[in-house]
Amino acid sequence: MRITLTEPEAFSTLLTQLRGQEPTSPITGIATDSRECITGDLYIALKGEKVDGHQFIKQAEKNGAVASLVEYTESVSNEMDYFIVDDVLETMGNLAHAWRKQFNIPVIGITGSNGKTSTKELLKHIFEDKENVLATTGNFNTSIGLPLTLLQLTVKHTISIIEMGANQPGDIAYLCAIAEPTHGLITNIAPAHLEGFGSIEEVARTKGALFNSLENGTAFINMADDHIRELEINGDAITYGITPDCNFPADIHHEEDGTITVTINAEEIVTGSHNLSFIKNVIAASSIAIHLGIGWDTFREKVKSFKAPKGRCEVKQMNDITIIDDTYNANLNSTLASIDYLKAFSGNGRRVLVFGDMFELGEGSMAHHRQIGEHCLDMELDAVFSTGTETTATDRALNDSVYHQHFDSKNDLLAALQKWITAGDKLLVKGSRGMAMETIIKGLSKN
Repeated sequence: MRITLTEPEAFSTLLTQLRGQEPTSPITGIATDSRECITGDLYIALKGEKVDGHQFIKQAEKNGAVASLVEYTESVSNEMDYFIVDDVLETMGNLAHAWRKQFNIPVIGITGSNGKTSTKELLKHIFEDKENVLATTGNFNTSIGLPLTLLQLTVKHTISIIEMGANQPGDIAYLCAIAEPTHGLITNIAPAHLEGFGSIEEVARTKGALFNSLENGTAFINMADDHIRELEINGDAITYGITPDCNFPADIHHEEDGTITVTINAEEIVTGSHNLSFIKNVIAASSIAIHLGIGWDTFREKVKSFKAPKGRCEVKQMNDITIIDDTYNANLNSTLASIDYLKAFSGNGRRVLVFGDMFELGEGSMAHHRQIGEHCLDMELDAVFSTGTETTATDRALNDSVYHQHFDSKNDLLAALQKWITAGDKLLVKGSRGMAMETIIKGLSKN
């Protein structure tokens, strides 16, 4: 990860204040990977489970880094400043927190098991004409990436939308302590990353830390989610959901062409989308956007003009085949929702799931993969092509009413799929990030 500092002199002043040591050379950027360092960078020597960034200080210097944030140093260079601290990651967080404290603007924290990136991108799209928005980019939603995001705040920004990811207990509380959000949204709570959490209850406790941090802020509560409804709220609360008993009640209507129109607080929003997951993001975004001063007419226009982020139910036309690229990641709930999306597509043509393993599901992994197969039967899909080890449970759950094949390798799956598909087919490609199922789509594009 790397950022270019928007206010390098102010950052150097802050670094001097916190560490009692002034940089001898101007620091114009920050990098956590020595290979990404360029002239003027501060290299962050992080210690991971497998790799210790301290081993690459010399490479960082060779690439132009003028300073390093380290916990120890074996050799000192006259060309580089060393800021020696007890904990590099904690110091990054402290720097980012001190930087964030300088700005009195709305900071919207978003977390959840599914939909947080799409909701963040939708909110950014909604606000960007009225406000100067700083929003999380890419995978900058972790204990490493979030501080780098906050360090890009400037006096020009009028609102910040911060995505918060979690893989283990305590992650969200830690990120909230750094970002101090003024508004918080939890999209949903579902079985995801269970290897790190152990149970859905621990997922709820971890993500609920966002609401706990809002003693002087506002929580936006999804009343359609049982786990979220039960969370403790410390500050103000605004509710939304597909239920009449909330501040932003929503009702969903399917048009004849399969697209969805949603009515929120008696305001009709024509989305042009088949994707129920996206509609849920729209409802969540409405509660924040309208509360923070966006008009309904603007909201309608922004929803209609929004383009889904790459790899998140991104619809592509390829050689007379419709491909739904949902390859960014996968867990049980997101995959079930994507299958519903596939089923809702109008027109003729076979509906096909191309499915790779869902990771980090713990002891329930096989049961979750089996449930995907059962849902494919319920939705009467025409075919399922699967690859990986866990998806064997998906394949076993299918019967002769669905054409299905399982493959040990993606290359074998691709070869079979290329021979089998025909014009008019609609393919949903889905799997966890580690499966890199987008390579299937790339292979099909060459067919």
